[in-house]
Amino acid sequence: MSANEQSISAARRVTGNVLIGLGGVALIGSAAAKLAHVPKVVEQMAASGFAGERLTFIAVLEVFCAVLFLIPSIRAAGLLLVSAFLGGAIATHLQHGQSVAQPGVFLAVLWVGAWLRHPQILWSISASTWGTIQYSTADRRPRAHGQI
Repeated sequence: MSANEQSISAARRVTGNVLIGLGGVALIGSAAAKLAHVPKVVEQMAASGFAGERLTFIAVLEVFCAVLFLIPSIRAAGLLLVSAFLGGAIATHLQHGQSVAQPGVFLAVLWVGAWLRHPQILWSISASTWGTIQYSTADRRPRAHGQI
């Protein structure tokens, strides 16, 4: 267990894991409904312009993002891809005059889960304390102002 994992409480770790797990399962379930061509899902996606091969592509992309998000060692990359994927969903909802609440709240829950489990995921905010981030020339990792 790393120092970062030891510094967060068990309740925070468990809550983060639960939110991450539920989010990943929801993404995979959503993709499964698209791949299984559930009539209501196909109808809704077709109304947004995603039918046929496009629907399959979106489902595969959704599974890919979810799997990356569920693997702890590459969770940051998975979170980035899930954020981009759901950002596209939000944009599509806006374009068609639909509520952005569902993809927006879902994305927020995934970010909260990732932050609860991995507080360092928001390093740019916490490390800089809203100030300037300095970079070490030795390892090129960001560090907080004044930190050695």
